Amino acid sequence: QVQVVESGGGLVQPGGSLRLSCVASVSIFRILTMGWYRQAPGKQRELVAAMSSGGATNYADSVKGRFTISRDNTKNTVYLQMNSLKPEDTAVYYCNTNRQSLYWGQGTQVTVSS
Repeated sequence: QVQVVESGGGLVQPGGSLRLSCVASVSIFRILTMGWYRQAPGKQRELVAAMSSGGATNYADSVKGRFTISRDNTKNTVYLQMNSLKPEDTAVYYCNTNRQSLYWGQGTQVTVSS
């Protein structure tokens, strides 16, 4: 029962940009608060950005001003635009609801390195 599929990761130099996408196969997507999480090696998974059904957003302090979350309810898709990337942004990025109520996907690897 695949519920989310993340894509868009890759290798980028410091200061670069990436746009992640997550497609969720749930019929109630439009009413869910969706979030992007990341997990770096040896660290716990953390929530970096979230967007409510009404469009309210919140961000972890470490990504404020650099990352932007958005969604397209017609496509059951949530995006994460990441600018001014830093080596410390290197992690596997996942999407889920703010309550982590969906099955976790495989994630998408983001590596920031020169």
